[in-house]
Amino acid sequence: MTRRGCITLIGGAIAVRSIVFASEGDKMRELLEASQNDKKSVMVYMKGQNIGGAVVKITNDTIELRSREYSRIVVRIDAIDAVAMI
Repeated sequence: MTRRGCITLIGGAIAVRSIVFASEGDKMRELLEASQNDKKSVMVYMKGQNIGGAVVKITNDTIELRSREYSRIVVRIDAIDAVAMI
């Protein structure tokens, strides 16, 4: 295999990887946006902990939640393991 073939193969693998992982993140983002639009609560799971609340704001790298106990909770999106709509 030539260098050009290796570079093409690596470039294709990187492109496929980004498409696969983007779809997982898109599904989570869709759920968070649904919570924000419908004003429904979500349960955010991260590193063995869970936080419940309604999504108030979504930025590129964080989400802002509001719950009965706290008026403002900010969570990094890359720290989230799972999201469940209540």
